[in-house]
Amino acid sequence: MIILGIDPGLATIGYGIISSVKGKHHPIEYGTVRTKPRTLLEHRLEKIYDDIEKIIVRHKIDAVSIEEVFFNTNVTTAIDVCQARGVILLAATKHGIPIYEYTPLQVKQAVVGYGRAEKQQIIYMTKLLLNLAESVKPDDTADALALAICHANTNQSILQR
Repeated sequence: MIILGIDPGLATIGYGIISSVKGKHHPIEYGTVRTKPRTLLEHRLEKIYDDIEKIIVRHKIDAVSIEEVFFNTNVTTAIDVCQARGVILLAATKHGIPIYEYTPLQVKQAVVGYGRAEKQQIIYMTKLLLNLAESVKPDDTADALALAICHANTNQSILQR
């Protein structure tokens, strides 16, 4: 199974693609999509859509794993991030790829084994589970890989039942 994990945002969108076969995970590609501040929102959304679509086309993606968005304070930021998330979901849907949403708590539980894990623990476990030589940076990219691992582990657990 080829899984695209996405940590949505407006300025920085982390993505990570892994292959998962029988509980073994292998990184395929990971990085960030960045948009420039002071650019019209519609142009930023277009860039996010175009870049995510290129990633989807480049790989035969079986599933998209994306983080649910939770905001407590800044409503304006939440709206912008949700719009970015919307174009990401649209890109996946237009290519017929099933989408799976996970909360940060679910990701931490699936990757670290503890729902209140710290960011450094997630980064460390992502590096360990994917057998990477060094930690992934920035955090958005590490989170995206963790989302892909979360779906792989969740899917594997469902298949074992």
